[in-house]
Amino acid sequence: MTTAQQQTETGATVDSFFERFASGDLPGLLELFAEQVDFRVAGSPDVPWTGTRSTRKEISEFFETFPKVLTAPQAFTLHARLVDGPHAVLTAESVFGVLATRKTFTNAYALHFSVVDGKITRYHMYEDSYAIAEAFTA
Repeated sequence: MTTAQQQTETGATVDSFFERFASGDLPGLLELFAEQVDFRVAGSPDVPWTGTRSTRKEISEFFETFPKVLTAPQAFTLHARLVDGPHAVLTAESVFGVLATRKTFTNAYALHFSVVDGKITRYHMYEDSYAIAEAFTA
């Protein structure tokens, strides 16, 4: 596969990830992940979705957490999408509410994806877990 083909595949996979996430298509979203994934969301242990994962089952549990603890997104802005071969880095901002506390938070974050053979093999999220943890505190 050429570098240009790899970039096209990576971009298409990441675009599909966001389409499926936005539509709530969890089975379709999980199909995009490889069997083993370097999946990491750094941050405060007070945020229910931080931590490392590697299997589709663990990744499914990660995505299932959001509707249990958060409102639907009140805003979403994609600021940048950069693709270089198998890597894609995105910066974005979302606004959510925490169901238990009724507090809202603005989450500015970056995502680093790696894609191999059309499957996501790396998902690293860097977010403002301090602001999120504050929203989870009553």
